[in-house]
Amino acid sequence: MAFNITRRDFSSLGAALGAGLAGAPAFAQSNIQRRDVPAPNLAIERGATLRMLRPVRFVQPDEEVFRANVARFAQQHNIQVRVDFVGWEDINQQTAVTANTGAGPDLIIGFGDAPHVYADKLIELTDVAEYLGNRYGGWKTLAQRYGKRHGTNNWIGLPFGASGGPLVWRQSAVREAGFQSPPDDHASFLRLCQALRRNNKPAGFALGNAVGDGNGFANWLVWSFGGKLVNEDGSVGINSRETIAALNYLRELYPTFVPGTIAWGDISNNRAYASNELFLTSNGVSLYFSLKNDPATRPIADDTQHTLMPKGLASVSPMAGLTLNAMVFRHSRFPNASKALLAFLLETEQYDPWLQANLGYWAQPLNAYNTSATWTSDEKVSIFRDTMDTEFYNGYRGPITEGTAAANADYVMVQMCAAVASGQATPEAAVREAERRAQRFFRRR
Repeated sequence: MAFNITRRDFSSLGAALGAGLAGAPAFAQSNIQRRDVPAPNLAIERGATLRMLRPVRFVQPDEEVFRANVARFAQQHNIQVRVDFVGWEDINQQTAVTANTGAGPDLIIGFGDAPHVYADKLIELTDVAEYLGNRYGGWKTLAQRYGKRHGTNNWIGLPFGASGGPLVWRQSAVREAGFQSPPDDHASFLRLCQALRRNNKPAGFALGNAVGDGNGFANWLVWSFGGKLVNEDGSVGINSRETIAALNYLRELYPTFVPGTIAWGDISNNRAYASNELFLTSNGVSLYFSLKNDPATRPIADDTQHTLMPKGLASVSPMAGLTLNAMVFRHSRFPNASKALLAFLLETEQYDPWLQANLGYWAQPLNAYNTSATWTSDEKVSIFRDTMDTEFYNGYRGPITEGTAAANADYVMVQMCAAVASGQATPEAAVREAERRAQRFFRRR
């Protein structure tokens, strides 16, 4: 899906922000505090034209407001900007092609650790990142982790937001199972899921190759037992007693799941939950709003609650948000225009309407946006506000490198869990295989 924006397009596209978007709520006034600090000197190159690649929207207003914001930039600078929206499963492949061929889009908004895979193919964004951080109260923990090259203060990515995946559950079903809310410890959480299964109102979590849901569940499972893919020194750390304990727990938990989760993608649990086949899962806020906005499923939304994933043995809920992370390629002939576009999109006038249009699906990377009206529009959404205030990330607890990114993209953790859940491997065998696969990627560093 692609569209080109020129100055002529602005009258129709840009007007969407002022007139309101079909199906989207009116944008409330937010009290965003920002400092008056000098902006970087980014003189737009003469004759600049830009092409951007980014993932498709999960909620419709995301794309509509994003188009209008880009249209405004194109109008102000009298340049053409093309934006291609591609599937979540395709964005990593197209980023790899762009980096390896040195041709294609000037800038890509990819996922989390992508800039660390192609760091040598990117231009630094430190000037833009420092300006925005100083202006908007600083960058959140997860944004700094994904934005900066490991061990430096040099920014190679510019995070745009992260999607949280807390527990989504039917209050009536959980209470019928004998609980007021999902508990934080493993044993009690297992008892809840067993009771839900007995009541024919089962839980379920993705164990398929799902970019958000699959990685999110596998990471939570291992982290909640103290396990990790990577040690602090950068060596592979998946083969541990903590990981084996997590997989043994999964062998007890998986039989409580609704059938089919081994093959689930990112949309599968949404469909099952909306069809009254699933009563507890993890998901972004898009599921709740899709239910709320459809009269046929509004009763399910009214019965739905969000809470953080169980802590298990961790001190806090071990969750890492699926992060949008922008990068600008060295092959671009218009690096200033590319950086100026990114800075423009993160300024209040553009970013807060986009944040509100996403209904909380993407949570902000900059602290000042904590006060966005997004987070007071619906009490069930407020839990997503602090998604990027987490110490957990893909590749936790080691440095983010090409190896950690490749292991995540190859679903090493997800497939380890799926092998145990399906009975194809014992926990010990699955851990050894995951270690073997991960070590292949780390030898390439």
